[in-house]
Amino acid sequence: MNTTASDVRCEAWVKSSYSNGNGGNCLEWAPALAAASGAVPVRDSKSLSAGVLVFPAGSWDVFVTAAARGRFSRIVSVAA
Repeated sequence: MNTTASDVRCEAWVKSSYSNGNGGNCLEWAPALAAASGAVPVRDSKSLSAGVLVFPAGSWDVFVTAAARGRFSRIVSVAA
């Protein structure tokens, strides 16, 4: 299945369990579309007009596993 912009707009979005109500990191994804297509749509719930990033499911799994293992703990934010 090819993922289109209209597919992503129609999906139910789920907020990350790490998001909070204090304006923190608010990542959402559409699990039903991910299961059906093998493509994982991700968006920033604080900026819906910014668009959606879509990742191959295998790549997303590698990223989430690395994050859970602390592989990115040494990355430093750089002010723009």
